[in-house]
Order: sequence, then C-alpha cells, then structure tokens
Amino acid sequence: MTLTDRRTVSAKPRGLSEKEASRLLKKYGENVFAKGKKVSALNIFVSQFKDILIIILIASTILSFLMGDVTEAIAIILIILLNSIMGFAQEYKTEKTLDALKDMAAPTAHVLRDGIPKEIPAAQVVPGDIILLEAGDRVPSDAVLFEANDLQADESLLTGESLPVEKRANAEGDAGRVFMGTMITNGRGKAKTIHTGMNTEMGKIAGILTEIESSETPLQKRLSELGKYIAIGCLLICAVVTITGILRGENVMDMIITGISLAVAAVPEGLPAIVTISLALGVSRMLKRNALIRRLPAVETLGCATVICSDKTGTLTENRMTVRKIVTLTHSVDVHAEKDGASFFCGDEKIKPLKQDDVRMTLEAGVICNNAQLLRGKEPKISGDPTEGALLVAAYNAGINPDSLNKKAKRISELPFDSNRKCMSVIVEENGTRRLYVKGAPDVILDKCTQVYSGKEMLFTSKMKKEIIKKNDEMADAALRVLAMAYKDLPPETEKATVSMENNLVFLGLEGMMDPPRREVYSAVRKCIRAGIKTVMITGDHKKTAAAVAKELGILRWQSSLVVTGAELDKMSDEQLRHIAPRAAVFARVSPAHKLRIVKAYKANGNVVAMTGDGVNDAPAVKEADIGVSMGITGTDVTKEASAVILLDDNFASMVAAVEEGRVIYGNIRKFIRYLLSCNIGEVLTMFVGMLMGLPVVLTPIQILWVNLVTDGLPAIALGLDPPDDDVMTKKPRGTNESVFSNGLASMMIFRGCIIGLSTLGAFITVFKYGGLIMARTCAFVTLVTVQLIHVFECKSETKNIFHIKFSNNPFLIFSVLISALLMLVVIYIPYLRPIFGTCVIGPREYFWIFMYSILGPLISAVVFREKKNKHY
Repeated sequence: MTLTDRRTVSAKPRGLSEKEASRLLKKYGENVFAKGKKVSALNIFVSQFKDILIIILIASTILSFLMGDVTEAIAIILIILLNSIMGFAQEYKTEKTLDALKDMAAPTAHVLRDGIPKEIPAAQVVPGDIILLEAGDRVPSDAVLFEANDLQADESLLTGESLPVEKRANAEGDAGRVFMGTMITNGRGKAKTIHTGMNTEMGKIAGILTEIESSETPLQKRLSELGKYIAIGCLLICAVVTITGILRGENVMDMIITGISLAVAAVPEGLPAIVTISLALGVSRMLKRNALIRRLPAVETLGCATVICSDKTGTLTENRMTVRKIVTLTHSVDVHAEKDGASFFCGDEKIKPLKQDDVRMTLEAGVICNNAQLLRGKEPKISGDPTEGALLVAAYNAGINPDSLNKKAKRISELPFDSNRKCMSVIVEENGTRRLYVKGAPDVILDKCTQVYSGKEMLFTSKMKKEIIKKNDEMADAALRVLAMAYKDLPPETEKATVSMENNLVFLGLEGMMDPPRREVYSAVRKCIRAGIKTVMITGDHKKTAAAVAKELGILRWQSSLVVTGAELDKMSDEQLRHIAPRAAVFARVSPAHKLRIVKAYKANGNVVAMTGDGVNDAPAVKEADIGVSMGITGTDVTKEASAVILLDDNFASMVAAVEEGRVIYGNIRKFIRYLLSCNIGEVLTMFVGMLMGLPVVLTPIQILWVNLVTDGLPAIALGLDPPDDDVMTKKPRGTNESVFSNGLASMMIFRGCIIGLSTLGAFITVFKYGGLIMARTCAFVTLVTVQLIHVFECKSETKNIFHIKFSNNPFLIFSVLISALLMLVVIYIPYLRPIFGTCVIGPREYFWIFMYSILGPLISAVVFREKKNKHY
C-alpha cells in the first residue's frame, strides 16, 4: 500500500465509502489469486505419444501401411491407442491448486462501508476495508485487528499449529492480525484490511506453487532410458539387415519387410500398456491400504523414497488433546489411552481413580470449570476447545458422567479465561453449598493457593509447593500442556464471580495433556528404520513438544540428531541447511518457506523425498517433493491438488504401507521387464540368425505381434500381481540413478534370450527339413510361446532357479499361462485364423520336437544358476 492509501485506511474508522472502495478496487484489482496455466485435455492426450517406444511403434505402423500390410498396421494402432487412452484416463486430473485456493477463500465478506455493515463478494474486499468477524467466519483478507472480544482463530492452514490462536486488538506481530482463509473459532472482532489477493500470506503460497515445476519420476527416467536403448537397437538391426541383404544380392523390398519384422520383434509393444496396467493395479491395492494415488508414476516412486518428511499433528499423532498425567499432592497418575477408553496407573499398579478423593476431585474440577461439550457415540467427540475437551474425556474415561455432574453442580456465575489472569473461574451450587472452581496456568494457580486437598484440606507449605512445581516442570519438559485445578467455598449468598475471589484457594491437582502419537506409528517408524528410510518431523508446533513426540516415536534416536527451529533456519544458507539435513530429525516452528527449503535441501543431497501435509502452508513443499502426500480427512483442497498421493485415514502408517507397496510394484516391474525383453531378445535372435543363415523369414510380423501382445501380455500383467518378497522392507532404498537393469538383470535377460532364440530357431530348422515353410513356422511359433511361458515362472525370482520357486503363491500367473497357451492353439486349430497367421495343423512328431527344444531352456538355466551360486560362495 502507498502512504496515501495507508492514511486513508487509518483515517476511516467508519469504513471506506463506496467511491473510495471503487477507486482502490481499480488500483489493486480483485481480491483473488492469479490464474495458473491450464493443461488442456488435448495436451494431456498428445503427451501420451511422446514415449520413445510409442514413437517406434508409430514408425513401424507407417512402414507397414506403406508395404501394404494393413492387418499388422491396424493391430499396432490398436495397441498404441489402448496404451494412450489408459494413460490419459489416469492423468486427466489437471493442476487445480489455484482453483482450490480460490474456492477456499470466503465467497462473501461482511464489511463496514460508510458506517453501515454490508455483505459483499469477498473478491471486492480492498485494502482499507473494515471487515467484521464472528465465530464461524472465514477471514476474507489479511487485516489488522483494532477491536477484539475473546477472539480466537484456527490458523492451522497456515502455521500447522493444531490449537486455536488468541487474537488481541492493536497487539504487535501476528497476535494482532488475521489472515485470509483462516477460520474464526470464537468471539467477535473488527479489522482493517492491509493485503488482498496475491499480496496475502495465502496469495504468496499460490505464487510459490506456480513457480514449482514437476520433474520426471525415477520410473519415467528408467523407461525413457530403456526406450533409447531399444530405439538404438532397432536402428542398428535394420541397418545391418539392409546392408547384409544388399551385399548378398537380396531383393531390397524383401529386406525392408525383414527389417520391419525385426523392428517389431525388438520392440516390446505391450510394455507401455503393461507398465500402466501394473501401476493401475498397484493403485487399487494401495486404496485398500488407505492410500489414494492421484498420479500413476507416484506408485513406483514411493518405493524409491529415502526420506519421509511428515507433519506431526494428525499424521504422527491422533490430532486430539489427551490427558496423559494427573498429579496431586499424594498421587502421580499416568493415563494410558486404549481403544475403548483409558487405564489409570500409579507406577505399575492399575488404579480406580474415583476411589482416590484427590484424583476424583481434580477430574471433577476439570469438568465443572469447562465450556466444552462431550458428544457421546461409539467414540466420544468434542464440541469446543480441544484442551477443555481433553479434560472431559479424561473424566469420562475415569467413570464421571459430565452431564450428570454439571446438573448436580449447577453453574451460577462464570469469570471467563483471559490472557492477563491466565485462569478461568466458575461458581456452582451443590447441595446448598456454593463453591468457586478455578482452572488455569500452574504458576498462577499455585501463587493463589494457601491450602491443599489430600483427603482433607490442609496447609499448603512451601515444601509441598516446591514438590508440585517440580512435578509441573517435569510434565512441561515432557511437552505436556499443564493446567492446575483449585477450589474455594463461598458464602451461600454469593451470586457473581469476581477476580478478587481468586485467592486463598485450595489446590487440587495438575492435569497434563498432549496430542498423543498414533499407536500404529511406532511400528511404522521402526519399519522405516529397517528399510533405510529416514523419517523427519516438520511441524509448526513448539520445539519442546515436537522433540518429545519425536523421541517417543523413535524419530529422534541419537544424541547427534538435531532439532532445528524456524528461527535457526533463517540464519542458515541453503548450503548450510544441506550440510545439517542428514543429522536433522525434527524441524519445529517452521513457515511454508522453511518447509520448501527443507524439501529442496534433502533433494539436493540426492534423496527421493516424500512430504506429507494437510494445510495450505504445506502445499508448496508437497508439490516440490518427489512424492507429495496429502491428508484425506484434514487436508485442504489445495494440498490434495498439489499432491500425488492422498492418505484417506491421515495416518503415517498408511504412508509406510504405500512405500512398501511401491517397492513391491517396482520389483514386479523388473520381473516383467526381464520377461518381456528376454522374449524380445529371443525373437530378434531367431529372426536375425535365421537371416544370416539364408533361411526364409522364420516368423511373420503378425505372428510376432500375436506373441508379444496376446500370449506374452497376460503373463506379464500377472507378474505385476506377484506377492511381495519377505525382505522387501529390510533392503535399503534403491538409488535414483540405479538402472532398471542393475544387479545382473541385463546379463540374465541376454542369456535367457539367447536360449529362447536358439530353441525357436532349432525347432524351425528341424521341421523345415521335412515339413516345409508353413509347418516350420508353426512349430517355431509354438516353441517360442512354450519356451516363453516356461520362462515366465523363472522371472518370479532373481535368486532362485525354476525348480526352487513357489508356483502356488500367484494363481493369476498360472491362470494367465493357461489362457496364453489356449490363445496359441486358437491360431492353429481355428480354420479361418490359419491363413491370417500363416499357420497349419501339426502332429505328434512336431510336438515331440517342440517339447525337446522347450525343456532345454530351464535345464541349461538351472545348471548355469547353480554354477554361478557355487562360485559366489
């Protein structure tokens, strides 16, 4: 704002005039966010054809049309379209982050114009407008408070803090300001708008989101690398075939047809579609584990994660305040949450809290001096302040009925909590006696107490006070939020609570509460440790609170581990942050910009980063991360749209389950890549060696297409459903630069491909000598399919041979092999298909040779595998 505009704002307690508002609207524009670039449906569909394997297939299609082989060309086109439609269907969820931000902003706002309250579209709020705020309102702009009455705002969208924040008129810093998109939870207030649209805190986040570009996932990089290798291979094969043919004096047109056949053999036509199907099946399995995948490549990327940056509230914790400890003069009670309530322990002994008078009265005081409500159902729910709600739940779990107690102790008067007194008081009448109950900050309450209750009222000595103070400090060090309870009997005629009554009190006890860790997160964190994944807590909460939860969960394990605050981050350069990131376990009191820097630091160190978040403040970091993860229950639309994964139950354990599923999927992708490429190598070798030997074309392009797409396709998909290995979450994450052919996979494929090729060629030559070309091709076709269907079982494991592999754990694979075998027989025994595929009926003699050549593969593989294993040991 300019100086003139600031003067206009400060000089208008009655609000702007309509004329001034119109001028400022023209000057600053509407109170909306700048629109980001839209990705059209057409662009998404066109992008499906940029994969190098698809480009090779398109080239093969064009050549087939030019050569007059329309059947083959149509078959390839159908495969290309199938893959593209599947990819388009999965990716047609465009970037809607800015639209979600726009929707989140208040649709209307209450302002003061010419001294008259008006309701206007939020888009028309301008700097200088006086906005009127009440409980339940969403704040339409960033504004400075000049009037506040018990005003509280839920700023978790921006700060990540789970508790409402108290707001005060004319206070310094954020305490005197309200921010666009946050929710007023209590009280009333008036504020002058200072920022609108992109200049608001939420607008700045929208600006950050537009600057973040999506990068390729590890799988996309690996498939791109694979496509390049195949493209180079195709060009080399075609070149060698053409040159060799010309040198031998062959017909140029025949050589082009042979080249096309080899290119078709070299390209795993089904691979893009099978990868897409495998990822889609992974999406379905993850959904059963409460992880919804919005972008397909994220399924596999999850398996690469080396760092999980997790929000604390609601993800690692339950997102509800819970009493964990009750301290009186003579009792120290630990409260253990359970599925159906809670248990109370003094040391190792389980107790009934209502049988201890001092504990019972402390719990009752927490109910009586309380404005929250307990809504009972299958699980008790809270209406009102979360801290007060925790006191009600603790009493309820101890056996106190809050409704019955409040009817019995009828409230006469209340002195609300305020930040100066740091306490709340109520007068109640019970059995003709009037009593003042006080609840508040321990240091304040203890100073007001002269007596203590321990079965009876007694003098509260300085020694006793020191003991209670020590207990309070211990609870505070454990990151518990502590409230003290006290009471005082009053004359029966007392009608109104006053501040002067809050002295000479009788101390009852302390109740310490926190947002407890989810039970299932303990084992999930341990699983991450075993899997070599670093868990980092990033939160807007206080350092001490964050550290206590991190220690309890095992995230903060070593003395060398760091707890870094936002203030400390501000003093660090990006290079310094990169340096300390490996030792950092907790980042506390952080802003949206901090979260983004943290994610970038881990990525710069070569990590694959998963970032969880729920509020608007998390959206930039979630989008920047390799795997952005949002919360399904508490998450905002903004964060959901920025993310690739949504946790439907807001649970860190579901995130770890998704990582495990990602690892399984990548392992299965390796299995079917091994299978498909071994088969393709075998096909190329069959065709190429046959040509060098001067034989007729061993397999026609349509036969190869049928094998690659139909008979190979189903088993490859079934490999994608293979169950996980026992050690899937005890291995370290694979490196981002690790090739899909790592750990000897390339040599396995080449070796097995050679066996497939030689077996097929052997069957062709043997039968060609006595049965002619069509019969020889038919035998080669059947041998190729049979050898490949045997090989699919070998691909289930990289460490065991076929005779030691468990077949029964994947019934889909057995079923797919049977279907593929049936489809192979269909093109031989259905008369009208034989002319299309160039096959004929074969007899027992031919099946004998097919059997002999088919069993060579697994026998040779088993011998080589055993020799290799013996050499290793």
